Amino acid sequence: MGKIERTLTALRRFWQRHRRMPSYAELARLAGYRSKYAAVKLARRLQEAGFISRDDTGRLMPAQLWGQTRLLGTVEAGFPSPAEEELADTMSLDEWLVGNKEATFMLKVQGESMTGAGIMPGDMVLVERGKTARDGDVVIAEVDGQWTMKTLRYRNRKAVLIASNPKYPVIRPKAELNITAVVVAVVRRYRS
Repeated sequence: MGKIERTLTALRRFWQRHRRMPSYAELARLAGYRSKYAAVKLARRLQEAGFISRDDTGRLMPAQLWGQTRLLGTVEAGFPSPAEEELADTMSLDEWLVGNKEATFMLKVQGESMTGAGIMPGDMVLVERGKTARDGDVVIAEVDGQWTMKTLRYRNRKAVLIASNPKYPVIRPKAELNITAVVVAVVRRYRS
């Protein structure tokens, strides 16, 4: 295994452990360098190769760090049909799910107010900040100083937040409603 492959493996492990990319000093240690300047040059090479990127502030971000996953075709969710496995393509989950990297982040779901929409406690939601929220979108909102995730609806031209669990009431803002982000995907692990 070459130096780049070892460094990418170390970066993946660092990301899994810390859920963030390393600083340049940490990258130098991961790569076995003594100099932070050598880590800056390494980061530049990894960025040029498309493995990492930088956000607006210059911080390192994973790009194609995890590589691509094979797309084998489709699966019938209705009546059973003969199984046919064929390599259709490869895909990156980032490319498929993330429209704007700098504005996209994940949140862990707590509570059961959105179970009717298939969003369960413990799920991760991928949200995009700055995306225009439309009627019917699941949104992350600050309402009267409290944060929540609900479905945005308009009733009589006024925005309300609706839970997808009948145990929870409709939220009508008393003073202020700020839509911060729109939920674009839900991620659930079935087994660890």
